[in-house]
Amino acid sequence: MRHAAALALFLAGCSQAPQEAAKADKPAPTGLEAAAIEAGVIPDPKSSDITGLYTRETDRVCVVPTASAYKVGVFVDYGDQQSCGGSGTVTRTGETLRLDFPDAAGCGFDVRFEGDRLVFPGRVPEACAKLCSQRASIAGLTVDRLSDSVSEASTLRDGRGRLLCPSGE
Repeated sequence: MRHAAALALFLAGCSQAPQEAAKADKPAPTGLEAAAIEAGVIPDPKSSDITGLYTRETDRVCVVPTASAYKVGVFVDYGDQQSCGGSGTVTRTGETLRLDFPDAAGCGFDVRFEGDRLVFPGRVPEACAKLCSQRASIAGLTVDRLSDSVSEASTLRDGRGRLLCPSGE
């Protein structure tokens, strides 16, 4: 009788092996981020709209749509009269945003778009210093989306009170 019970348990265990094999055949996500996107925990940057107001502490970035592309505005305030501010354009290729600031000729660089976050490169062209006073810089700036509202993003102003992303342009 003991042998019959042991045999039954053994056979029951064997009958589950094909189910486990089927699970093993399913391709696993290629990384933690891919798994989080698939689960809906974080937005997929490839299909998210970039419009919005992004902030972190005293750093602000606005992105609003225009008739042909997107307008971007950046304002960084370090205090003690040290700040950066400027408006430009954005073009998008997947998760890469190309920012160009015409008031600072030669100030153009790529920013990483992570769904609800913008990550500026650690180094920007020297021409970008024209957007800043004293030792301030926009290099290494990282901001998180506060709002995806065009009306909120279009109200961002620099230290002189100029609108950086006026809507309707």
